[in-house]
Amino acid sequence: MQNQTSPLILTFGVSDPVGAIGVQADLATFSALACHGLSVTTALLIADTARVEDMHDIEPEWVSDQARVLLEDMQVAAIKIGALGGIEHVTAIAEIVSDYPEVPLILDPFISSLPEQGLGSEDILIALRQLLIPQATLLMLSQVELERLAETWRDASADDTLQADVNYLLELGCEFVLVTGTPGGGDGDKAARANTLFGADGVLRHDSWQHLPGPFLGAGSTLSAAITARMAQAGAQAPQAVLAAQHYTAAALAHAQRFGMGHLVPNRFFLLQISSGRADAA
Repeated sequence: MQNQTSPLILTFGVSDPVGAIGVQADLATFSALACHGLSVTTALLIADTARVEDMHDIEPEWVSDQARVLLEDMQVAAIKIGALGGIEHVTAIAEIVSDYPEVPLILDPFISSLPEQGLGSEDILIALRQLLIPQATLLMLSQVELERLAETWRDASADDTLQADVNYLLELGCEFVLVTGTPGGGDGDKAARANTLFGADGVLRHDSWQHLPGPFLGAGSTLSAAITARMAQAGAQAPQAVLAAQHYTAAALAHAQRFGMGHLVPNRFFLLQISSGRADAA
């Protein structure tokens, strides 16, 4: 019998029957990147590849108990927080992760396919800003989501800048902020989309990627889970983890599969299938 050698990652998120977003998607990404995932469910979805029809929140006490039992039994190398159901979830999870300040915490709470996600109530956004963002090692959100979050501390103004909003979050205690969907800064479709990583020293990475037509379900979840897996591995620093995770996500999207009549789903096990195909060909 061999002791566990793969990094253990705890993820909080919704349970998606498709496996495109939420904890099922995270577990697949962790496994593909040689980590073992532990999961705490925050909500149950009724969903297919086209839409989420309904969402049932798990009682905050159940969320807390799931996490406490796992964390008292095992030592995790990283924690990821995905979609949350309400203020009670934010409060419960913030209290839990505060007991593990040495563990990298990746926060990706916005999933556009979920009801009220990304443009939810201001109270939830304020709770995120006050309780979870200050504890985050890395916060990932789109430029639109950043602007919506920024409305909880400032009035909209033409003078406001992306850098100023990011600086505010960094001053709260968040170590890194990854903003997706920023201008590519290049020529043609190959640089249509970019992701920009900010830290205390300003822009640490600005990576442009070729725009793929999609539409995809779970692209953002794949990226944040891959970042978490890379940061769980010994010695991985945020800029290197973000770059590696972007390469992995781009390939997962390039090999995406259509399971039903809706969106394409990232193929998180594309490397395994490529290797198997080469082995069959040999």
